[in-house]
Amino acid sequence: MADPGKMLPKIIEFYQDYLDDGDVERFVVRTAQVYLQGTLCRLLKHGDPRVRRAAALALGFVGDFRANAALGEALRDPDRPVRLLAEEAIRNVWLRPEVPGLERELRTLSRMAAAKLFPRVVERATALLATATHVPQVYYLRASALMAQERYDEAIRDHHRALELNPYHFLAAAGMGYALLRLKNLRGALEAFRRALKINPNLEAVRLEINRLRRLLGEAS
Repeated sequence: MADPGKMLPKIIEFYQDYLDDGDVERFVVRTAQVYLQGTLCRLLKHGDPRVRRAAALALGFVGDFRANAALGEALRDPDRPVRLLAEEAIRNVWLRPEVPGLERELRTLSRMAAAKLFPRVVERATALLATATHVPQVYYLRASALMAQERYDEAIRDHHRALELNPYHFLAAAGMGYALLRLKNLRGALEAFRRALKINPNLEAVRLEINRLRRLLGEAS
């Protein structure tokens, strides 16, 4: 592959064309013809924010869990569009583990959760964890379903495990905070929310919870 630096104008061109015409398929095909995933991850640190935006967008379409750390770092990028694109992209790569057939299972679990079939999510995720013990998204999806059933202690354990496996999982950190809130553990909730915001500074709802809890706990501003 040629020097990535010489291809930077290309990714900017692909990105600008996408902004103009909204053609996702064309953007994905053109980008994939030129860039490998590892190169896109490196471009997230490029000095030109347009390049970082293009790389984050592309990874959201074609990246898998190997891009998790690079996108996790991009959540704190000084450029707001990069941060927002990285947040959308990292949510997508969490559903694309490097395990054949598992992406379909994760998407099925996500659809079941969206349909509020929480007992089925717990049952299916538990069965899946018999072999997929290293996949953080399975723990997170089960934790979310447990939360909906008011099984807060169990949800906290699963959120914690998801964070152990994926330290960039800001949704697991925030979910742990909300579960601790339900158990009236304000100090624990505050720490969990702070962790979520440290991972992803764009979580305004979490920021509001932190401010509210600080007031309740009498912390100085």
